[in-house]
Amino acid sequence: MTAYTYILQCSNGEYYVGSTTNLEARLNEHQAGMGGKYTSTHLPVKLVYFEEYSSIHLAFSRERQLHGWSRAKKEALIRGDYEALRPLASASSATDKETGVKEK
Repeated sequence: MTAYTYILQCSNGEYYVGSTTNLEARLNEHQAGMGGKYTSTHLPVKLVYFEEYSSIHLAFSRERQLHGWSRAKKEALIRGDYEALRPLASASSATDKETGVKEK
């Protein structure tokens, strides 16, 4: 079964990371305000990135990994700037925690 890890950009500019076995249906749920509490209050959302996996378990594992990433690292991934990921990998997301910016 094909599964996906995805990143949405919400109307407030924040990122939301999720996983699903049906990307199109899940995006429709988010847009209709039924995708989750956070996205339902920050509509509309835009799909900015996704990855395909062979199982929902793998997609969910990747989702959990991306939740821990800083905004800058997520943006490098979205841009496909893989060279920028390496120096960002050692950067702490403490700055994001200090500013109180919610990283989804």
